[in-house]
Amino acid sequence: MISYNTDGVPMPAIQRRKTSRWVKEVARTYGKKVGDIAYIYVDDEKILEVNRQYLQHDYYTDIITFDYTEGNTISGDLFISLDTVRSNAQQLGTTYEEELRRVNIHGILHLCGINDKGPGEREIMEAAENKALELWKEISI
Repeated sequence: MISYNTDGVPMPAIQRRKTSRWVKEVARTYGKKVGDIAYIYVDDEKILEVNRQYLQHDYYTDIITFDYTEGNTISGDLFISLDTVRSNAQQLGTTYEEELRRVNIHGILHLCGINDKGPGEREIMEAAENKALELWKEISI
């Protein structure tokens, strides 16, 4: 099940049914099934709190993914800072909606086993994000 939650922020205008279908389709392309996925939309202060408390990192970020995947069934909690998504969209010259879609799927790609911290991994992640964003255009509700 995929759930959409907020903590201290209004729910972003996302197409929940389409997003859920998209997430399942992207996971399927990696040979994965979707278990329990919780999107938790927060502000910068909350993501900083989560980052400090659980990861001992003292910085803002757009997404923190907690991975509870077992076997080929992906599950996890995805904390997304809408403040950082908004500022990243401005810096990157894209729309807030497009950047939010990219971050939404970024966490799913992590759950599917794609990393972005090591040498060359960022490029692999960006290619996977772009491929998933193309798939978004093909999903009907």
